[in-house]
Amino acid sequence: MRILSLFIIVLALAFTKASAQDFPYGQVDNDALNMTKYAKDTSAHAVMINEYGTSRIAFDNDYNILITYVRHAKIKFFDNKDFETEGTIVEGLYNSNETRFEDITDIKAITYYKDENGNIQHVELDKSKIFRTRENKHISTVKFALPALRSGCVVEFTYKITSPYLFEFKGWDFQSSIPKIKSVYEVHIPGYWEYNAALSGPLKLSFNTAVVERSCLSYGSASADCSDIVYGMNDVPAFVEEDYMTSAKNFKSAIIYQLVQETNLQSGVKTKYTKDWKDIDYLLKTESFFGTQLKRTSLLKDRLAPVLAGKTDQLEKAKAVYNFIKGTIKWDGHHDYASVDGIKQALDSHSGNSGDINLALVTALNAAGVPTEAVVLSTRANGVVNKLYPDLNSFNYVVAKANIGDQSYLLDATEPLLPFGMLPLRCLNDQGRVFSLDKPSYWIDMATPQREKTTYAVDLTLQDDGKLKGSLTRFSTGYSSFLKREEIKKFNSIDEYFEHVSGDIHGIKFIKSAVSNIDSLDNPVAETYEVEVNPSDKMVNNRIGLSPFLIEQIKTNPFKLAHRDYPVDWGMPSEDRYIITIHLPSQYTLENPPQPISYGLPNQGGNFMTDFTTDGSTLTFSYITRINHSVYSTEEYPYLKELFNKIILAEKNELVFKKK
Repeated sequence: MRILSLFIIVLALAFTKASAQDFPYGQVDNDALNMTKYAKDTSAHAVMINEYGTSRIAFDNDYNILITYVRHAKIKFFDNKDFETEGTIVEGLYNSNETRFEDITDIKAITYYKDENGNIQHVELDKSKIFRTRENKHISTVKFALPALRSGCVVEFTYKITSPYLFEFKGWDFQSSIPKIKSVYEVHIPGYWEYNAALSGPLKLSFNTAVVERSCLSYGSASADCSDIVYGMNDVPAFVEEDYMTSAKNFKSAIIYQLVQETNLQSGVKTKYTKDWKDIDYLLKTESFFGTQLKRTSLLKDRLAPVLAGKTDQLEKAKAVYNFIKGTIKWDGHHDYASVDGIKQALDSHSGNSGDINLALVTALNAAGVPTEAVVLSTRANGVVNKLYPDLNSFNYVVAKANIGDQSYLLDATEPLLPFGMLPLRCLNDQGRVFSLDKPSYWIDMATPQREKTTYAVDLTLQDDGKLKGSLTRFSTGYSSFLKREEIKKFNSIDEYFEHVSGDIHGIKFIKSAVSNIDSLDNPVAETYEVEVNPSDKMVNNRIGLSPFLIEQIKTNPFKLAHRDYPVDWGMPSEDRYIITIHLPSQYTLENPPQPISYGLPNQGGNFMTDFTTDGSTLTFSYITRINHSVYSTEEYPYLKELFNKIILAEKNELVFKKK
């Protein structure tokens, strides 16, 4: 993630006239309505014609300090393809209590279109179509659909959000899923507050102006100047999301803010909020929701006594404690690095968030004599942590780091089916910060030795009638075994899962099934099926065509962009291996023995290979796809794209059996 710091310090600003100005609401012209495509991106289904936002810190009528944020935008829809993504506006609002909350007002929207006679018509938003939903105790969502959308229309909307949370100064996304002709963000910040601003993403500002507004905010006899800063981009390309990426906010061009310092309006005392890691260390070690919980080893000792009975080996103890916490506290699905209500409450109620569970795990392991530290991190969906400024708000998760001899194990007890020493994919995101009670914190890579591995073994005999009968075995190893167990456990029975598999793989008839090692978490999940394949209905001139790629063919390339501005992130390496053996009766021969294929990625990044052997009556075809790295750079993207092109091309080949 590219981040450029833009320090908002009034004295450092050039006295340049700020040039931002909101555009008039409720006006549309024929050029916009007649536009049939966007010249700078002819593939776009919609374009943001103009977008303006502003945030201002000021008093309300009762002299409460609020941030007022206004967004105003105008979109041209060429067709209906982007109605789902751009046709509904959603904003999340936070409230800490009944008197301190965010609110949204002044919602307006209007759609313009031309009728069959070429006359301009418009439809305004029905205020009854604005919906508020309470997501939980502190979060609510406001949603409204833009009115009367149709191909060729132009839509305009605006709304205002007020917030008392000065720590959460609104940022601005210059990029979205559609291109923008112009996007402008203007901020007004009194000198009582100092923020750091960071420009993230690959794009540069088209213009950036600033002016000092004299005496913009007064309180009693005190007054402050304001910084009026304008950030703008023209001709902003759409941000296109593709498979195998972490949070899009890591890569979109945007402005983000962090409160550095605040001056008390009455006393003039300055409070600095940006801290060094030693300050964060002290805070976490002393906070009731974190450090205090890690000190509660006495709470766990009695509970662990029967779990540890007879165990002397450190690794054996660690596994027993890990399984105890997994079986004792059920994850409620919420991400947090803190235990707000305490680990005792989670242990007694047998339910908790990720912070409750994994802080309990850290504490329990230390109580068992296994030296363990807590690792706070940001999940893949939450974004990469900005390491320029220590900020606990960047983190939303915690795991355990058990240190046994010269080996360390990263552990997450939220998932009952996760083996010891393996993390869920959501945690494999850049770096985490390791905290303990007795030494300074430090960064650790969240990449782990784990990998996904699936092996298929197919053994078929071609019958006189042209059908093939035999067995199919699938071994899911490593992280693949965890995913497979999760998939199986979603069904009420193995029979239900078998029915699901039977309908999921086209062209193969499943007759019998057996699954082993579902509950043996350290072993591969093995599935064995008795199968029948019937390609004989495609027989032409005594020839039968059969694709040797019977399982999980790749129909489309996941990499379609001409150029990708952000890395490909698999989370972990993977390997898929496939072996098919076909026994031929004497009246059949193979007409087209396949040629071996070998394609490798640079820097030993992976490969795709096929092989073929035969003795006349038995033939064996195999292939392997290896992805050796967790992350691939933008420079390596074309090679990955070509790798999948090779795989898709290879999967189009058929084995042709000729009947003598």
